[in-house]
Amino acid sequence: MRTNGAGPIRRPFWLPAANYYFLAAAVALAVFFVLWGVFHDLAHEMPWIVAGLSGSVVLIAAVIVRELVLRRARMRYVAMQKNFDRNIADAYSRIDRSRVADKLSIEKNATLLREIKRRSDAANVLGKFAAGHREVFEMCAEYVALVDREFGRMGSGSPRFAALRKGRESALEFHRYHMLQWAAAEARTLSHEAQTKIEATERLAAIQGAIDVVESALGFYPDERSLIESREVLDEVLCSIKVSHWVEKAERAEFDGDLAAARNFYRDALFYLSRDGAASRDREIAAERINAAIEKLDLLGPK
Repeated sequence: MRTNGAGPIRRPFWLPAANYYFLAAAVALAVFFVLWGVFHDLAHEMPWIVAGLSGSVVLIAAVIVRELVLRRARMRYVAMQKNFDRNIADAYSRIDRSRVADKLSIEKNATLLREIKRRSDAANVLGKFAAGHREVFEMCAEYVALVDREFGRMGSGSPRFAALRKGRESALEFHRYHMLQWAAAEARTLSHEAQTKIEATERLAAIQGAIDVVESALGFYPDERSLIESREVLDEVLCSIKVSHWVEKAERAEFDGDLAAARNFYRDALFYLSRDGAASRDREIAAERINAAIEKLDLLGPK
C-alpha cells in the first residue's frame, strides 16, 4: 500500500483475463445447473431456457464489471501510483537541489571573506566604537561554524578544502583582533561611565559590566596578556569603589557619633581589601590608613 497527500491508495481487485473469464464461466455454469434443477423440480415446461438465460446474464454481467468498473478502477489506481511516484521523485529532486544550494562553494566562500574584510575595514575606521568590532567577530564566528560544518560533509580530495581551510584561518585572525578591540573599547566606555556616576551602586554596576566584557573575551583567549592585565586593573577599580564606599559610611557614622558602627564599616572596608587575596602597594597604603582610623576610634571611646 502506498500513500499520497489525500490518504492511502488501495490496489483494486484484478485478475488476469484468462483466470477472470474462466471463473465467470464457472459461476455462470453453476447458476445454469442450479436454476435448471430448481425449475425442473417445479415442473417448468422449459427449465433449460430459463437457466440458460440466467447463466448468460451472469456471464454478461461479469464482462461488464471487468471492462467498465474494474478497468476504470485499475486505470485510476495506475494514474494515482504514477502521480505518487512522480511526487516522490520531485521531492528527492528538491532535496538534492537544496543540498547543492546549501553547499559552500569556492565562489560563495570568497564572497563571505570579502564581506568580512569590508566590515573589518569599516570597524577600524570607527575604531573607538565597540559595536562595529562586535559585528565583525560575530560574523567570523558564524563563518567558522559554517566551514566546520562543510568539512564534516566534504569528500576526501575535494578542491574546496584548501580554500576553506585558508579562509577559516583568516577568519580566526579577524575574530581574535576584533574581539580584543571590542573588549578594550567596551571596557574603556564602561570605566569612563563609572567615573561619571555619583552613587556607589551605579559605579559598581558599570565596572562589573566592564569585567563581564573582559571575561567573555577571556573565554575565547584565556592566555591573552592584554585581557589578563585589563581584568587585573578592573578588579582593582572594583575593590577601590567598594572600599571607598565603606570608608565613607564609616566617616559619616563617626561624624554622627556612632563609633561602634564606624568601627564595623572600617572592618568591612578591610575585608574587601583582602577578600580576593591580591596584594599591591596601593592596597597596603589603604589598609594602613584604615587601621589608623580604627586606632583613633579606639582612643575616642570604648570598643
